[in-house]
Amino acid sequence: MFDPDKFHVTETLHDGSTVEIRAQKPEDRKAILDAIAHASVDTLYHRFFAVKRHLSEKEKHFFFDVDFVNHVVLIAVGNLDGEPRIVGGARFVVTEPGKAEVAFSVVDDFQHHGLGAVLMHHIAAVARDAGIKEFVAEVLSDNVAMLAVFEHSGLITTTRRDGATIHVSMRFPGA
Repeated sequence: MFDPDKFHVTETLHDGSTVEIRAQKPEDRKAILDAIAHASVDTLYHRFFAVKRHLSEKEKHFFFDVDFVNHVVLIAVGNLDGEPRIVGGARFVVTEPGKAEVAFSVVDDFQHHGLGAVLMHHIAAVARDAGIKEFVAEVLSDNVAMLAVFEHSGLITTTRRDGATIHVSMRFPGA
C-alpha cells in the first residue's frame, strides 16, 4: 500500500536540474494555487481544456482532498527563481476497479526537460502497486509533449481521436 509520508525521490532532468518527487501535502495548497495563477494560457488550456486561473470550491475539494487510495497525487518540487517551488504534478483517480484516469501538469519553465516522463514513471509505479491495470486520459490533440510522454511510457498505448481531443488508453504490461 502506498505510504504518502514515506514517498520521496530525487530525479535529474535532461537539463541537469533536479526535482524532488513526493506526495502532495495539505500545506501545498497555496503553492499549487499560485502556480495555476501564474501559468501560461497554453499550459492552463492543455491542463483544464480552458484558461482557468482560479478553482471553484468544488474543484478545490477535488484537487486537494486526496485519499491516496482512490486518488493519488505526486508533485515535483524544483528550484525556480532561486526558491524551491512546485513545478509539476501527476495524479490518478480510480474510475472503476483496475482502471484510473491520469492527468499531469508542468509549469512553463520546466516543460520539455523530461519532467512529464519522470512523473509518469513514478505515478505508474504507484498505480501498478495499487492494482491499477489501465490508465486513461483525455489530451488535446495539439499537446504533442503529453502524447509523447504517454507513447514512451512503456505502457501499451492506444489512442482514439474525437475532434480536438485524443482519448488515450494505457494498459500495464501483463495486465
